[in-house]
Order: sequence, then C-alpha cells, then structure tokens
Amino acid sequence: MLIENWMSKDVVTGAPEMSMMKASKIMKDKGIGRLPVVDDKGVIVGLVSDRDIKEASPSKATTLDMHELYYLLSEIKLKDIMTKKVVTVRTNETIERAAELMLEHNIGGMPVVDDDNKVVGVITDSDIFKVLVRITGVMEGGVQIGVKLSNSPGGLVPVLDYLKDHGARLMSLLTSCEPADENLREVYIRIRDMDKSALNALKEGLSKEFHVLYWV
Repeated sequence: MLIENWMSKDVVTGAPEMSMMKASKIMKDKGIGRLPVVDDKGVIVGLVSDRDIKEASPSKATTLDMHELYYLLSEIKLKDIMTKKVVTVRTNETIERAAELMLEHNIGGMPVVDDDNKVVGVITDSDIFKVLVRITGVMEGGVQIGVKLSNSPGGLVPVLDYLKDHGARLMSLLTSCEPADENLREVYIRIRDMDKSALNALKEGLSKEFHVLYWV
C-alpha cells in the first residue's frame, strides 16, 4: 500500500513571506490543521500548524487596540513561526511507514514529497483509518476470527485449508508481528457471512482444531 495511492493530492501550501493572519484564514477556510511552507520552486522549507499560530498570537488579555493588533498579525510571517525540521514521507513509501512516523513523532499528518523535496501531497491519520477499514473489509460485514497459530513456515496453511474445505470465503487476513511467544503468532481472518447453521458448525469445528482467540 503505497502512500501515493492514499494521500490527498490537492495540497494547500504557504510561502515563507505569507502573513500569519492570511495563513490562519486559509487554514480555517480549508478546514486544515497544518500548512506546508514551500519556496518558489515548491520545495518544502517548513510547516506551520494551528498550534504554531495560536502560540504566536497575542493573548486575549492584550491591551493592543484593533488596528495595532491587525498590524502586528500582518507583520508576523510564516518564516518567523514555522517548524523548519519537517517530518516528511515520499510517494513510494508505504502507509505503514507513514503510520510509524506519526506515532514516533506524535503528529496527525505530514507532507508527502517527491525526490526533489517538492510537496506533492499530504497524508493524515484519517487516511490511515481509511486504509485500515478498506483492507479489513469491515464495511462489507462478515465474521472476524482471531486464531493463535504456529510461527513456523506453513503455519497458516492448515487453518486456511480448513476454512476453504468448509465453504468459507476469505475477505482479509492480518497477522501480528510481535507475538508474546516467539513460536506463535496471532492471525486475524475475516470471512464472508454464511448460513447460520454452516457458520455454527464452522465455529465449533475451528474451536476443536485450532486455538481460537475470539469470533466476532
């Protein structure tokens, strides 16, 4: 799952000389929480978040009058408040890598750049959620089964063969890479819904043959 297939390509950017006041309005109008700052060639040079703008804005308790306040806000440029060390990903990296970086840096999104560091997209935690929903098939219903299996080569084959032999149709399959026991792994299988009696028989048979963690 490459980032280029899931990122938002309609990117709103700002320039280093853009005023904070203008950037704030753009972010509010577009409903975005971060604004990549690029130079005249489209190369990323910084990032401004709504938090940066709030921290740079005068306190509500300011004694400045309206004209002085607007003047101050118009004088503050993005180059003055932007984060210069920006966490980015490239179009040919994976969604998993983007999720890893978001967790590592505690951020909700990041710019996507090409090989020349030009901004070509944005990937957010909402995009990650969309991927999760899509690959699990949860929107199509079905039944998810959690099974603990051997981590040895071919450990998946017996349970997949059992499901096939009993008329189950596979929708998705996920597996944990960090089992508590190195010799075992947890596998999460989603199958299409079946006739109730066939489903009950499948559940009973699986529980006898394998270590079933749950059935949802």
